[in-house]
Amino acid sequence: MKIGLGALGDVVFISSFRTPIKVRTFRDFQRDSSARWGSNDIHLQKPRSQFLGPGLDTITFNMSFDVKLGMNPRVEMEKLLKYNREGKVLLLQIGGKALGKGKWKIMDLGQSWESIDREGNLLKASLSVTLEEYV
Repeated sequence: MKIGLGALGDVVFISSFRTPIKVRTFRDFQRDSSARWGSNDIHLQKPRSQFLGPGLDTITFNMSFDVKLGMNPRVEMEKLLKYNREGKVLLLQIGGKALGKGKWKIMDLGQSWESIDREGNLLKASLSVTLEEYV
């Protein structure tokens, strides 16, 4: 089922400029894939390479949250931080299609608090997210 631009678990990526405005999207999306190789030593010869299988993919992206775009930055970041700290495994879909084997774990989150009002309310923030494939 296609919901919005995609989703990470129940965090749906949306871009709606209808009233009320709601924007929760990502940028700088990067996916890295690797292979696992072993080396077998052979007496008086060069070692032989052996393909062991695929490695775990990683995905990184950034998200921005702004109260002017209908998102409470603190609430949005706390939700993902909770998932990270609980070790929650999430389904990742973009454009209605699952990426990788479908499930991902949050390995790293980096918060940047960009604007705070005089009462300490967070108005605008960025979040860098690093995911690793869960198999």
